[in-house]
Amino acid sequence: MAKSAKQIQEEITLKIIDSLKQGTIPWRKPWSTSPNCGAPANVVSSKKYRGINPLLLELHRQDHGFTNKWYATFNQWRDLGATVMRRPSHVKPGEWGCGIIYYAPIKKTKEDPATGEEVEVQFAMLKQYTVFSAEQVELPKRLRHLIDVEPETQNDEFVDFAPAEDAIAATEADIRFGGNRCFYCPATDHIQMVPKQRFEKEKEFYSTVLHELTHWSESRCTWKGNYAEGELRAEMAAAFMCSELAIPQSDDLSNTQAYLASWLKSLQDDSRFIFKASAAASKAADFVLSFSRQTEPASA
Repeated sequence: MAKSAKQIQEEITLKIIDSLKQGTIPWRKPWSTSPNCGAPANVVSSKKYRGINPLLLELHRQDHGFTNKWYATFNQWRDLGATVMRRPSHVKPGEWGCGIIYYAPIKKTKEDPATGEEVEVQFAMLKQYTVFSAEQVELPKRLRHLIDVEPETQNDEFVDFAPAEDAIAATEADIRFGGNRCFYCPATDHIQMVPKQRFEKEKEFYSTVLHELTHWSESRCTWKGNYAEGELRAEMAAAFMCSELAIPQSDDLSNTQAYLASWLKSLQDDSRFIFKASAAASKAADFVLSFSRQTEPASA
């Protein structure tokens, strides 16, 4: 006899609670990444940009659809033997590059009014530079590896699992593929996913999509809570849905258990909260799957 959604959810909750008592391995991101994706960094120094600059550069990447992390000034690219491309006609003047802020330490000597002696003082001088992405540059052959945004390894044998594909499609959520991160954006009401082939296992891909669909459901279910609570809820709901949809390897909860352990830690090790998260996750899973669940015929 097939198990009900409620039975599936209760069994998974008990498994998770048992694993949390025993301790779990550190959670690992289930998709592979390219060394050229990630937080914006300077191509010459390899140092990540700091202060407000990461935000400015992220907005620049979004405006132009870039995913590459490497940036440099016009002169830095030139010194590397590369050439910054001409501004396309559809891009307004001043918007092709990205203006970033740099605080340069400046030293100066001045007379101490109390002693009359010369003393050295240091202050920061604000400078602005324009930088360009590696995707805006014509690179010499020896630097072509800087624009490879594909992961070093990928699952070229990814097999679509029809029940999961149908359930996800039935929600009609706006799911976009590309980049190096997976997240739900409330402002645009869309889910961003890295390509399927970057996931080692099909189960990890579907688990991640269902996790983000749970976040997508939050405003629709008027659910409120802090960030840690939301992550617990989303991860448990994804586990419930993977099991109900019978996604291959959905009984492997190692990543889920470790992920939940890290978020429970942020809630001051309140292991009792797992029960509250479980109840909220059940409602979220029921909502997401309600678009595709078949109505059971009434008993005679």
